[in-house]
Amino acid sequence: MGTAPRIALVMGAAVMVLGVGSCAPEIEVPIDVATEGRTPIVVASLGPQVGEQVPAFSLPDQNGRLRTLESVLGRNGAMLLFHRSADW
Repeated sequence: MGTAPRIALVMGAAVMVLGVGSCAPEIEVPIDVATEGRTPIVVASLGPQVGEQVPAFSLPDQNGRLRTLESVLGRNGAMLLFHRSADW
């Protein structure tokens, strides 16, 4: 079986699920029940803020080599991306 038939099979299944889902009756749940007792999170307040200095660090890159801020800093600065591994 080649790639094309698998794609068609997956797309066919998606269309079936969408078709069945659209016929289901709507269930209304009051929002206050779903969020009761929860404190809202202001996402903009999480993590370092704009203009805040990054602390000194030594972290492994994707190849396992240790990197420091100084080693990745270019003339226009640096962008740090932290990727959570799917390998737990």
